[in-house]
Amino acid sequence: MKIVIVTPSLPASGHGNGTTASRWARHLRALGHRVQIVIHWQDEPADFMIALHAYRSHDSIARWRDRHPKSPLVLVLTGTDIYRDLELHAQARLSLTLANQLVVLQAQALERIPAELQARCHVIEQSVSLKLRTRTAAVKRSFLVSVIGHLRAEKDPFCTAQALAHLPQRSRIRVAHFGAALHPAYAEQAQRWMQQQPRYHWHGARAHHITMRWLARSQMMVISSRMEGGAHVVSEAVALGVPILASRIAGNIGLLGPDYPGYFPTQDASALAALLLRAETEENFLLQLQTAVLQRRSLFDPMRERAALQSLTSLTALGMTNA
Repeated sequence: MKIVIVTPSLPASGHGNGTTASRWARHLRALGHRVQIVIHWQDEPADFMIALHAYRSHDSIARWRDRHPKSPLVLVLTGTDIYRDLELHAQARLSLTLANQLVVLQAQALERIPAELQARCHVIEQSVSLKLRTRTAAVKRSFLVSVIGHLRAEKDPFCTAQALAHLPQRSRIRVAHFGAALHPAYAEQAQRWMQQQPRYHWHGARAHHITMRWLARSQMMVISSRMEGGAHVVSEAVALGVPILASRIAGNIGLLGPDYPGYFPTQDASALAALLLRAETEENFLLQLQTAVLQRRSLFDPMRERAALQSLTSLTALGMTNA
């Protein structure tokens, strides 16, 4: 089949939607399909559409359904869809009804799908295929903590920097933050935090392989988001076996499990600091986190995601054929 993937951000942007589109395109090509990635669908020939983001891709979704009322359409729901846009925007809700099948990226998101649409909703966790499959030697002169994510409100980007103020002077914790400032004000805030907290360093946007090398050398990663559909960086940390401290939000719980021991209340820098210090000073706690992470590793295997996509495309196409 010729499959068109619609995404609000292209792969080169480094944004989550673009990353998902690129990875799914690789899987679908390996399954024998021809794939095109676009931001807006403008009647390019295709047999099947996969759209990421119910709200921001709505125009393409509506256009596809108008031009191809009997052709397959799969909608992938993002974090902002599930935890914001479905409540705020009628276009996002309409996109759900126009799609033949729905996809969420972690199981907790199913709770936000209307009951009448649950039967056509699938969970497909984002897989990881890294050249670095295990952690490299961790930095010994300090306790390195990575924060990976673009600087925007949904990520609560400076929560870890704020946590440093609650740590004792003896702490060896250092924070390396990777991600682009999506507004000049965020870059200014990052610069101020570096002046206030010498243990915090914002590296800006770096090439993915460089960021992954830093992650592999880290004793820990922090994801402090206020809203996530299922962050790919969590999958990457799990694949590398890097312990994680995560805000207690549905998007993180859906990936790490409800019993994961490394959660802290959202936007609570003091609670995060307490967990950071405990991880630095209590070897058993750090080992507990790492063990819990490794137990989730199979969830993000590339062949598992590819098989799910094969099943999804076959099911959707068959459903349209029998309609």
